[in-house]
Amino acid sequence: MRGSITFKIVPSYRTQGSSCEDLPSSIQPKGRQIGSRPAVVDQMSVKIYVKAQFEYDPSKDELIPCKEAGIHFRVGDIIQIISKDDHNWWQGKLENTKNGTAGLIPSPELQEWRVACMAMEKTKQEQQASCTWFGKKKKQYKDKYLAKHNAVFDQLDLVTYEEVVKLPAFRRKTLVLLGAHGVGRRHIKNTLITKHPDRFAYPIPHTTRPPKKDEENWKNYYFVSHEQMMQDISNNEYLEYGSHEDAMYGTRLETIRKIHQQGLVAILDVEPQALKVLRTAEFVPYVIFIAAPTITPGITEDESLQRLQRESEILQKTYAHCFDMTIINNEIDETIRHLEEAMDQVCTSSQWVPVSWVY
Repeated sequence: MRGSITFKIVPSYRTQGSSCEDLPSSIQPKGRQIGSRPAVVDQMSVKIYVKAQFEYDPSKDELIPCKEAGIHFRVGDIIQIISKDDHNWWQGKLENTKNGTAGLIPSPELQEWRVACMAMEKTKQEQQASCTWFGKKKKQYKDKYLAKHNAVFDQLDLVTYEEVVKLPAFRRKTLVLLGAHGVGRRHIKNTLITKHPDRFAYPIPHTTRPPKKDEENWKNYYFVSHEQMMQDISNNEYLEYGSHEDAMYGTRLETIRKIHQQGLVAILDVEPQALKVLRTAEFVPYVIFIAAPTITPGITEDESLQRLQRESEILQKTYAHCFDMTIINNEIDETIRHLEEAMDQVCTSSQWVPVSWVY
């Protein structure tokens, strides 16, 4: 496929009788616009690449004008953008595919509109179901329904594409381990630090609880007053924090920076929300998702393993677009070996990174 193709269409989402009468008239992409560059860069000479943050199958899309012209891609695939002339349908081709031909992909605006529409329709159906109790009229709940619609739209974390650039090999400064609670991240972290003390380190947490007899300040914890910790939290100096048994605990960003200054890789086993702070040029993280062990439905009866599997699937579905790698933790020693190999490879191979880390 060569040249530029322009389709004049009006999107109309009607899957399973859904409607979007309450959808805002326009949805702007969050963050930096894809393809924007400093003014000194010649736009025509720059190739634009994006990392797909959602899976797309044109054969199942009722909006695409020609299913055969669409490109099937998965989360994490790298796509070269050929044309953005059409507001709803961009042209692109998958990177590193033999004889890759250009095809259609939904624009960020169209995909955000689609996701928001589906979420609002789901909210509407749930609200209508709750309004039928004891024969109450649905009209009585109209204002509440509309308010809930707006809240849902505001809370949506719409992800489509992330513009990326390919860089020569370099060392990542932070290793982030994500996974369900109980999947083995702490054991993996401690093993890596024990085996490679000259390579990895873990930031010492801060706490407001008093030290025990055998604890030294700056060795096990940084012991601080409640007032000081709350002041630092208000100044956005903590990556994560929480309370346990009337005491506050947290990871201060400065402790991560000190590890970097020592030439070591900081290992973090954090909640996914922390990636909003970490995925920057300052911390340049390599994010590995530790997936729950594989279980066989109907055979594996361990409830804790089933719970772990469910939580793992939810995390993977929600945050897969943030992962650089996924390792299924079927056997802990094998998992650690794969992780070590991955960290070695990432230091010696070219890497796709967010363009915001460069420009």
